Amino acid sequence: MEGTLTSDVLKDRPNWELFRDGCPGGESPQEVAARADRFIARVHSLAGNVLAFSSGHIIRMIAARWHGLAPATGRVFFCDPASVGVLGFEHDRRDQPVIRLWNYVGETRE
Repeated sequence: MEGTLTSDVLKDRPNWELFRDGCPGGESPQEVAARADRFIARVHSLAGNVLAFSSGHIIRMIAARWHGLAPATGRVFFCDPASVGVLGFEHDRRDQPVIRLWNYVGETRE
């Protein structure tokens, strides 16, 4: 359920994991992966660079799916709040996806 804390879910489902089991009462990992795949397909259809903003959980799924990995793999792509990640391609080849930058948070200026 939207707004439910992880600690509350774990009380009812001690072995629960978001990227494996999905959100109780919400999307399954496969549904989130399909949404990420649609985004990636849209990005691939565009020329040039694309800038996107989103929340951490879908960004983690996009990173996994960018590499063709299973939805549960999204768990390993931890995102710091307000950080920058850059996905790209090795040698600009679309068949060689890479993570160019992950969890970058610049120094604050005073």
